[in-house]
Amino acid sequence: MLNYKQLHYFWAVAKAGSIVRASERLHLTPQTLSGQISLLEETLGVALFLRVGRRLELTETGRLTLSYADEVFQIGNELEEALRNRPQSRFIQFRVGVDDAVPKSIAYRLLTPAMSLAEPVRIVCREDKLVRLLVELAIQHVDLVLADRPMPAGTNVKGYSHKLGDCGITFFAEPRLAAQFPDKWPRILDVAPLLIPGKEAAVRVPLMRWFDVHQIRPHIVGEFDDSALMQAFGRAGTGIFIAPSVIADEVRREHGVIILGQTNEVTEQFYAISMERRLTHPAVVAINDTAQRELFANLYPQRRMPDNHNRGCLTNERDG
Repeated sequence: MLNYKQLHYFWAVAKAGSIVRASERLHLTPQTLSGQISLLEETLGVALFLRVGRRLELTETGRLTLSYADEVFQIGNELEEALRNRPQSRFIQFRVGVDDAVPKSIAYRLLTPAMSLAEPVRIVCREDKLVRLLVELAIQHVDLVLADRPMPAGTNVKGYSHKLGDCGITFFAEPRLAAQFPDKWPRILDVAPLLIPGKEAAVRVPLMRWFDVHQIRPHIVGEFDDSALMQAFGRAGTGIFIAPSVIADEVRREHGVIILGQTNEVTEQFYAISMERRLTHPAVVAINDTAQRELFANLYPQRRMPDNHNRGCLTNERDG
């Protein structure tokens, strides 16, 4: 009889692309995982993987087995979901992965509607790199992934990217730091220290392109994968920092910083990535509806600067 635990191990390795990555997700040693897959191959009497250098590639039989395994575990997930969401259940469990690049304030505001459903919801949040969260989604350890980009092309995960909204970016500074530089916006970015998102953030490339377009040569003193850590350094006066304009008022109030300027030429986008083409999980539906009707629909008015050289740059609190 087929050992479904071994089949799940095979499935996890096929989705992760390597035994090492899968073993980290499953909290097993690579040796244990490799041994279990060997036992499955012995039971089936076929080879499921070929080793090409340091990579594992599925054999033709392995690809066939993976297609069946997808169906087996999808049905199992649907059964689990149906049992969790029965009327007599005490709560709906909602497991969500949050990409490190998504600001915590945005994640909080996106997830809040899920806690306001008629039925009680237990939310389980995990934070990690997008690539690892997509593996969690593939092996159905999370119901949803919140990210700052759609699912990357070529990902060996069957999923769907649902755009929640987008907005421009706002530049902030601690008041005493801003007072040290009399330069007008946006020329202050040529001289004042600047903190920027790390290379993993989707906004990084368009931000650097925006600097080039406006002939700004920023004095970068820090790069951060975690936006909350970047804001903490910004609040301490280490440098100017950015955040999505949709939370600009919140950032200003919470950190005691001022708004130097804003632009809509650089946008941050936010996506809900799920295994569902059509959203049906009640918590995910609530997140999607609220994001599109409220969070990204009510950005405060922004006034453009009259200087043509600064086209796309918006007014700031310091200069009025």
